[in-house]
Amino acid sequence: MIELKGIAWNHTRGFTSVVAAAQRFEELQPNIRITWEKRSLQAFADASLAQLTGQYDLLVMDNPHVSIAVKDNYLLPFDDYLSADFLKDQMINSVGHSYASYHLNGKQWTLATDAATPIATWRADLMKKHNLSVPQTWDQVCALAKKRHIAFASIPIDTLMHHYMLCHALSGSVFKNEHEVAPLEVMIQAIEKYKALLDLVPGYCLESNPIQIAERMTRTDEISYSPFNYGYCNYSTANYADHILTAGGLVSLEGKTLCSTLGGAGLAVSAQSEHVQAAMQYCQFCASEKIQKGLYFDFGGQPGHRQAWLDDKVNAASNQFFKNTLNTVDQAILRPQYYGYMHFQDEASVVIFDAITGKNSVKAVAQKMNEIYKQSRTL
Repeated sequence: MIELKGIAWNHTRGFTSVVAAAQRFEELQPNIRITWEKRSLQAFADASLAQLTGQYDLLVMDNPHVSIAVKDNYLLPFDDYLSADFLKDQMINSVGHSYASYHLNGKQWTLATDAATPIATWRADLMKKHNLSVPQTWDQVCALAKKRHIAFASIPIDTLMHHYMLCHALSGSVFKNEHEVAPLEVMIQAIEKYKALLDLVPGYCLESNPIQIAERMTRTDEISYSPFNYGYCNYSTANYADHILTAGGLVSLEGKTLCSTLGGAGLAVSAQSEHVQAAMQYCQFCASEKIQKGLYFDFGGQPGHRQAWLDDKVNAASNQFFKNTLNTVDQAILRPQYYGYMHFQDEASVVIFDAITGKNSVKAVAQKMNEIYKQSRTL
């Protein structure tokens, strides 16, 4: 009997999806057993790959860690175990840059089984009750915020991801060279715009991750609209929460539609696994079109296969979540893939949070972020 262990994150989207796929895989492969464990969303982002790959055969991981995993030899490339035709299908059916986000040095290190980016969500019933229109521009979002109808995740990591979005909108440029995240004046303007909006929303946004915002939106009547929050299709699915969310694209800023920062997750295989072929087979099974728009979605997953996003049945079951947000994911910004990027992300998240909470000046924070960025490029 082959025993595989996997680690995912503690939400229906991240956990029950891979467990359901594992159960069916075991039924088809009776000599294989897969045990999945879970960790919190924050631990999911912060955990050491060295530790995780030493304990687990299978990992659900996000794309910024790939450069570390590759250089430090933590993962195995799928190209060495799966067919070129299968990987080509995965590439063709990528949602936005999801497939590319795990492709480095000519190899595919993770299968993009989950695609996500910040999108807009709203309670249609509350929008109607308060006679509100879905905003189309940044100024309209600010106007709605003044009426205390909006909220969004703004813990340090989400603040940084939204900063990339605003820098991109204001200059069309982010991470274009090795000396600055964006031009200093653009970074300052982006932080100031974000802080001005943040000053209009509830204080709990500074302590909330995307899941917590979605839970508050569906458990209470406090939030009518969220302008940019990492999307979770579960909250647009009937009977999952007390209220259902409608999902859609982002607003425009100075005439340009916002492009948010690509998130999502994928399946990877530890280089220390003693059962590599079985682990690879499970990953292929889970990432296949049939499972992605079947078991994986049916049991709470947010697929990474494009055909699932276009599937009428999947969309009918999710209040058209996927069709209404596909363009937003397609346009999402891909974070850099150099080795020191995670050092920058970890450090810059703390620094930019000081600006939006008034602990440091906006200009000083922007300068510090660029210093961290230049340092990270030398690692």
